[in-house]
Amino acid sequence: MFSQVKDNLIVSCQALEDEPLHSSMIMGRMALAAQEGGAKGIRANSISDIHEIKKMVSLPIIGIIKADYPDSEVYITPTMHEVDQLVEEGVDVIALDATDRLRPNQVSLTDFFKAVRSKYPEQKFMADCSTVSETKTADQLGFDFIGTTLVGYTKESKNDHIADDDFAIIREILASVHKPVIAEGNINTPEKARRVLELGCYSVVVGSIITRPQIITRNFVNAIESKA
Repeated sequence: MFSQVKDNLIVSCQALEDEPLHSSMIMGRMALAAQEGGAKGIRANSISDIHEIKKMVSLPIIGIIKADYPDSEVYITPTMHEVDQLVEEGVDVIALDATDRLRPNQVSLTDFFKAVRSKYPEQKFMADCSTVSETKTADQLGFDFIGTTLVGYTKESKNDHIADDDFAIIREILASVHKPVIAEGNINTPEKARRVLELGCYSVVVGSIITRPQIITRNFVNAIESKA
């Protein structure tokens, strides 16, 4: 079923606790709106949101659980506990942080993913990476999909930008890995989404510019205020 996202749009339907639309009911309807608009997949955070979204749409889901641990900067599906929950809920793909940073209890990505793959050999996994080097490691470890989700969001990638120079970092990643690449992060226009697919990405995830009205509004306000 996940193959239907190839060359198509995945919409990220997420709202954190401090955001106005934080509600599983709202995320379910956001996913329905995305489906009606032609999206072929959904990315969602938390078991409650995923459960509600599955009631509303028939689209494949990339599932994550964002969880904060005091001894690690990693927060996207950081431990086996979150993986277990997502497998039990039943999502098509589980995404997890695939940066070089240590997971909770100082566990390396290599050790963590080996344990995850051993426990769930049939489950599909997506690597949320921030650098070209990390995508190469994730490819070698055996992730099913390589994502650009964290480019620009880590100390190691803070000076990198997905869209600069006609997506130079995405083109480098595509030339460096064998597994399908899912473009995600700062893809905020239809033209950019189309371009990453033209370059060879398997699919493209778009979130905030579709599903976070406070950010969309701020873009309009910033443009207006710049004219003042």
